[in-house]
Amino acid sequence: MTSTYRTSGSPEPCALPGVPEKKPRLIATDLDGTLLRDDKTVSARTIAALAAAEDAGIEVFFVTGRPARWMDVVAEHTARHGMAICANGAVVYDLHRGRLLTAYPLAPQDGLAVVGALRAAVPGTAFAVEFTDSFAYESQYLPYDPEPDPVIGPVEELLAPGAQGGRLVLKLLARHTVLDPDAFLDVARRVAGEHGEITRSSPSALLEISGTGVSKATTLARCCAERGITADEVVAFGDMPNDLGMLSWAGTSYAVANAHPAVLAATTHRTAANQDDGVALAIERILAG
Repeated sequence: MTSTYRTSGSPEPCALPGVPEKKPRLIATDLDGTLLRDDKTVSARTIAALAAAEDAGIEVFFVTGRPARWMDVVAEHTARHGMAICANGAVVYDLHRGRLLTAYPLAPQDGLAVVGALRAAVPGTAFAVEFTDSFAYESQYLPYDPEPDPVIGPVEELLAPGAQGGRLVLKLLARHTVLDPDAFLDVARRVAGEHGEITRSSPSALLEISGTGVSKATTLARCCAERGITADEVVAFGDMPNDLGMLSWAGTSYAVANAHPAVLAATTHRTAANQDDGVALAIERILAG
């Protein structure tokens, strides 16, 4: 999601993004706060840059914390770049055919363990569950985008044995209305990190919990291995803590100017902010280089 760490519209005065030493085979980009502008749209410049990358033989993957049902924002612009890794690595989704290809779910018992640990350590935490085909949440949880006829109930009931009705749990979400987002993440990892992969992409205190070992990085690495693509042939873009694993794994990594401080510290290159088409700028430089 859009970061609160915006500093300026460009990386540094008169600076342009660096380029990898060799032409990449795959570009992996986060969406919110990175590829998308603040109004959640894809600019014409970005659409053109993605198409130019694929014309040059570079595959494009969208790698996002969004669920597949929120991918319409880019699906309409995917002439050929139709692969997405959604829910922080829990799903590989074919945008062209509108179908789930692979899922790496969170075991309900692990979700319940995370809930129990956070209820004890951080009173006032509210929870939601992202299933393969739906979203459910507790009455105290304030959803980002309320849906018609939502399923509302205690998360312990939503994750109870047999309550899923064959649906897979892709992601558990935990929200707190008062805590500092990074402090909330630190506490959650300390008390519940053994039960799942805990991260965040929102500027608010909203945590995202996937199955143990499931992240943008691990699923991207699997998809690349299937294609015979190595890490040093991948260029990745991101802005928030849920991008850190992917950015560290890729041979070349870019932080947009509005990125979280940890992302700025972990990446090899900088580019302009999402609002100023930073991903497009870097892709143009890569193709020209």
